[in-house]
Amino acid sequence: MSSNQQPQQSSEEIDLGQLFQLIGNAFKKLFAFIASIFKGVFHVIMLFLLFIQKHFIKFVIAGVVGVGLGVYLDLRKQDIFVSSMVVEPNFNSVQQLYNNVSFYNELAKAQDSISLANALKITSSEAASIKKLEIESYSDENQKVLLFDKFIRELDSTTVKNLDFEAYLENFNTFDARFHKINLISTNSTVAKKAQPAIVKSISSNTYFKEQKATNDKNINFQEEIYNQQLNEIISLQELYKDVMVKEASKEIGGTNISLADNGNGTNKEIELLKERDELKQKIVALNLEKANKATILNVISDFPTRGAKLGGITNQYKFLLPFLLVSMVLIILLLLELNKTLKSYASKR
Repeated sequence: MSSNQQPQQSSEEIDLGQLFQLIGNAFKKLFAFIASIFKGVFHVIMLFLLFIQKHFIKFVIAGVVGVGLGVYLDLRKQDIFVSSMVVEPNFNSVQQLYNNVSFYNELAKAQDSISLANALKITSSEAASIKKLEIESYSDENQKVLLFDKFIRELDSTTVKNLDFEAYLENFNTFDARFHKINLISTNSTVAKKAQPAIVKSISSNTYFKEQKATNDKNINFQEEIYNQQLNEIISLQELYKDVMVKEASKEIGGTNISLADNGNGTNKEIELLKERDELKQKIVALNLEKANKATILNVISDFPTRGAKLGGITNQYKFLLPFLLVSMVLIILLLLELNKTLKSYASKR
């Protein structure tokens, strides 16, 4: 028995030894591969540094020329000013607002100062100074949550079950935002303030939106009359119950007793009236807020400033842009020349 077990044990030791040897060789190859990658990257970096060293003077000259030319152009160019106005469109007028701003922007891009001046009710020279008009939604996460809450309140319970906040955000577009910011970019720092009345009036004078506002005002006034009537009725009932309670208290203990409880369940009608009065007050407050928010077709939350802010930053200054562009152009040209030289050398060797 012992002679049969010895060869089997030796065979198992040989198999384990081969397995460990294979694993060791695999790790060696992996480490060698990683090392070759680092060596290759290091080699490329060194070649690039040698290339920069070889043509360093050319890059310096290109950078100096770019700075000098950029400073010259910055001194000669006109200052650019940006003015912003935040608005809140009512009665589904947001689409019309975006269309109007897009129309003004097209006139500015086409340099049609006469048409733009007529549209914005400014002079032709002021219209010619306008370079761009743009509009964007102005909303943060808190506003989106409030809009989502308002949206689901208008849906039935079945639809709400199949809708969550993430799905709402996926379908959220620019027109769904409550506030929108209009930017006017011009070489004239005061033209935005002069153009503001025409931009607002272009929405407010729309016949459809005026009819929508008139209907909404009638509905609010009607609802306000109902709330005031209900409030007066509640006040009258409270006074009546107080009179009854006073008369009841003045009677003798064994006399007739008028109960203010509701079918004997202990619910005091006076307390119920107080609750209804508080709820009605909340409704009146909400109605007053709605009346204030929809007093105009286009609410101006933040006006255009009297003077626009000067548009700055590295991306708007030639003394930073031109050196970068010239150095990049020199780098590309030199790399193409080196590539051409390498290809010619490779072709000659073949």
